[in-house]
Amino acid sequence: MSNLSVPAAAPARSEWWADAVVYQIYPRSFADGNGDGMGDLRGIVARLPYLERLGVDAIWLSPFYKSPQADGGYDVADYRQVDPLFGSLADFDAMLQDAHSRGMKVIVDLVPNHTSDEHVWFQAALASPPGSPERERYIFRPGRDEIPGSGDGNRAPNNWRSIFGGPAWSRIPAADGSPGDWYLHLFDTKQPDLNWENPEVQEEMRSVLRFWLDRGVDGFRVDVAHGMVKEKGLPDWDGVAAMVEGTAGTRPGPTPPGDAPGAHTDAEEPHRAVSPVYPPSPFFDQDGVHEIYRDWHRVLAEYGSDRMMVAEAWVEPAERLALYVRPDEMQQAFNFDFLLAGWDAERLAEAVEASLAAAASVGAPCTWVLSNHDTVRHPTRFGLSDPTAFPKGIAADDEQPDAALGLARARAATLVSLALPGSAYLYQGEELGLPEHTTLPAAARQDPTFFRTRGAETGRDGCRVPLPWSGDLPGYGFSDRLNGQAAQPWLPQPESFGPLAADRQDGVEGSTLELYRAALAFRFAHKLGRGAVSWADVHAPDSGLLAFHNGDVLVLANMGFASAPVPEGYAVALSSGPEPAEEWTAMREVPVDYAVYLLRK
Repeated sequence: MSNLSVPAAAPARSEWWADAVVYQIYPRSFADGNGDGMGDLRGIVARLPYLERLGVDAIWLSPFYKSPQADGGYDVADYRQVDPLFGSLADFDAMLQDAHSRGMKVIVDLVPNHTSDEHVWFQAALASPPGSPERERYIFRPGRDEIPGSGDGNRAPNNWRSIFGGPAWSRIPAADGSPGDWYLHLFDTKQPDLNWENPEVQEEMRSVLRFWLDRGVDGFRVDVAHGMVKEKGLPDWDGVAAMVEGTAGTRPGPTPPGDAPGAHTDAEEPHRAVSPVYPPSPFFDQDGVHEIYRDWHRVLAEYGSDRMMVAEAWVEPAERLALYVRPDEMQQAFNFDFLLAGWDAERLAEAVEASLAAAASVGAPCTWVLSNHDTVRHPTRFGLSDPTAFPKGIAADDEQPDAALGLARARAATLVSLALPGSAYLYQGEELGLPEHTTLPAAARQDPTFFRTRGAETGRDGCRVPLPWSGDLPGYGFSDRLNGQAAQPWLPQPESFGPLAADRQDGVEGSTLELYRAALAFRFAHKLGRGAVSWADVHAPDSGLLAFHNGDVLVLANMGFASAPVPEGYAVALSSGPEPAEEWTAMREVPVDYAVYLLRK
């Protein structure tokens, strides 16, 4: 790769989200406040002082709504209620107030493409005849003839496949018990797709937005933001071959949430991640989604200029993703190109260039992310023999990572991501250097993708293991001990979590926790989130050296095979390595798998 110039960043914005560091909380695995082994809202409140000290600007909560939990809460049965697993609306309000009192914003997940099949709307649809207003809230269609002219309708309305594998259509019985209409579910059978051509659906989601905005939330992470709108006529699509494990090119997308065990009767197959799909899909990234987001933008504007939306949209090229963050649509979109680049200087440099250029073209800030609840944790990915690999989970009989190597690279990648202009998203536990649980026994697994694919895909349980707070307590302190006892965490933790527990790293120089605290403080002090990037003279990604300026800081990440000299006139101000701080300024070489922040002497 040639040393291309970095595109100019979008002009600095004053809104909080433009350079915020957002910490993702997966509620069931963050902290358990009532001792039942399941994380909850009270557990989050108890750990807000920890997040305040860490230095994050906002928290994002994965779904906590009422749900049968067939897909980890992404099958919503009631958008206005908290699931009893996590507490109550009063608990949510208390958490929101506490976070705000500490200067932290709160973003909540929104799931608009589909509901749970236990949602009152879908239950009403099942009890209503074809063509009824209740059915029009979803996408019901009669079958097409297996034999032309026979009228038996035994075939699904089209040939679409579910993102989770198998058909995207399921059939329901008619009132007389005979086979009836089919409904669309691009994901699980228990997640019927909403009909976004229906004004009632549009108004209901506006109402849901206002419900949470009225309670004081600061923003929404929009699930499957490139979905919702389907091509007119729902035509057959022969692009299924493009829905391979990976993007249109070579980079794979994350494992999407899976189906409930036993939810299907048809033959199963491993699902395929789509990130994105070429040739153009009739159900993803349709131009009609942008009118929805322009409408929502107007709703948020009713509450002032500081409410935001961030899109989970697996869309490429970067120019298509930029359409979601035009001035009258969303404020942010997740930068999955950066996440997928892996530990590779050339791929990371390409992702930075493309992302900055696309965002600048619409005046939006970039986002930077390394892990989330759907991906193998990056310290583990970076410790594989191919540090750009993107496995769909890791089991005991798969290649096991080099934990020390992966952690060293993960720490270095963190310095890179936190030094880039825009907003950064952290996944809970990455500040502890937590690895994937790669030896989780099959009997303990709960991710429905594991069951749906009959174990062909390991699934995402390994990145969702409850956090370790205390190295000496049962369950590593995940659950508060009520009456001297606490239930076992809902997923077992590996022994490797003990030494990485928060209390084992707190105040320990060189620990990953202290590195994150120092890096976040440095980012704030040097205003890196509001800066601009230019490649440094020593930038040589084809040799494994990533180097860029941001304001008065020179960032150098060594992804090559030999130590790299510290440029003349500079001294190390922060290193990803474990060395004591007093040794940094004396460093004259940057070791392999290190990153450093440099300042002029």
